[in-house]
Amino acid sequence: MFIGREAELKFLNDKYNDNGGQLIVLYGRRRVGKTETLREFCKGKPHVFFSCTQTTDPIQIRNFSNRLLKEDISARKYISEFADWEKAFRAVLDLPYGNCKKLLVIDEFPYMCKGNSSIPSVLQNLWDAEFRDSNVMIILCGSAMSFIEKELLAEKNPLYGRATGIYKMNEMGFYDAAKFFPNYSERDKVFAYAVLGGIPHYLRQWNPNLSVGENIKKNILTKGCILYSEVDFLLHQELRETPIYNSIIEAVALGNTKLNDISQKSLIEDTSKTSVYLKNLIELGIVEREFSVDAKIKEQANSSRGTYRLTDNFFRFWYAFGFANFSQLEDGDVDGVYEFVVEPVLHEFASFAFEDVCREFVREMQKRNELPFRYAKMGRWTGKTTVRDEAALGGLRTAETEIDLLCIDRDAKNYMVGECKFKKAPFSYSEYLDTTAKLTPLKDKAEFYYALFSESGFDERIVADAKDNKTLLYSLERVVNYDR
Repeated sequence: MFIGREAELKFLNDKYNDNGGQLIVLYGRRRVGKTETLREFCKGKPHVFFSCTQTTDPIQIRNFSNRLLKEDISARKYISEFADWEKAFRAVLDLPYGNCKKLLVIDEFPYMCKGNSSIPSVLQNLWDAEFRDSNVMIILCGSAMSFIEKELLAEKNPLYGRATGIYKMNEMGFYDAAKFFPNYSERDKVFAYAVLGGIPHYLRQWNPNLSVGENIKKNILTKGCILYSEVDFLLHQELRETPIYNSIIEAVALGNTKLNDISQKSLIEDTSKTSVYLKNLIELGIVEREFSVDAKIKEQANSSRGTYRLTDNFFRFWYAFGFANFSQLEDGDVDGVYEFVVEPVLHEFASFAFEDVCREFVREMQKRNELPFRYAKMGRWTGKTTVRDEAALGGLRTAETEIDLLCIDRDAKNYMVGECKFKKAPFSYSEYLDTTAKLTPLKDKAEFYYALFSESGFDERIVADAKDNKTLLYSLERVVNYDR
């Protein structure tokens, strides 16, 4: 059963229904679900779907010819293989699809270009001369994001400016990922998302009829299962110097978010080298560089500023638990690693993902105009501001702190401060006071609202206060079961 990807399918179908030729570039990291989405899009439409392989150019064109000549085109009466790529691509115009678009999908297009660097030029000439004004739709799909962004879409490339649509596929959000486990409790859906993230390939390895713990043991920690070797496989596919990348990813997974800290933890003396490695991981969609929600462009341009985090929850889980205990897992001590290493801190581990879930919830609420105001910026905030301190004058002092979720409108006249608590105890009144103490100096200049998100409910005093002020309370059930 195909799950999610409504936005991607709508985009592709809208392009399919548009007049004239369509040249679409769809790309994203490996395992993100590009091929499955394209096959879902092609259902019910006459089409040619060609999957490139890492092979020589003569074999590639032979395979492409074999696929295209299976269609009822006139060339099949005379030839068994096209002489060159120009003739092969031009034959798309002969596809007997009537009034329907002549749809060609080329999956892993970078493999084709690697075997023959002239292919973008061939396509460009055909596009300018014939395809652009024809009832043709060509989709070029690829996982090699660096090639797509830096070469195929670059100004120097022959296809520059020809694409009628460019779509970068990211991993699924929580709400689509949760559909893979329809019978899980709200808490277990967060646990599963914290472990697997939104990569469809990972989600499909999970047995929704088994508990979270049983799935972790059987489908991640057990030698021989697909996810056990997934990270190592991906890194070797995409990168050289995998030992260095392993140490960097592990450092980030264990909470080292600053460039200097990552360098020290990875035993790399030169931070500029670490920065290059991190840049490569960012291009692969494994790591992201994060700034405070109100960071200025100048700050973001500074290579030494910002923090690093793993975008992929599964990578984060593997490096926190699997990679660090690889010897024991190789020895088959699955139950021991889970019982003594994973299970005691799994709840705390999931709290980080819960923050992401809450931010997605807020984004969905904005789409429905269910927030007190429309924000222009939303995300994590870090910096120096007021914090509660009973020993300080006025009960406040200035300190470095963070805010899980901060919404700011365009004119900075409205703020919403969000705090996310994923723990077995209710959101305490003391935590509530800590939340409302932040950003106090701005309260004379702007309207302030507070959004509290809690797995285990709220102290009754918070509930009482919320009735009389601008505090919004969201339970785990409300967040997880939000009907989009």
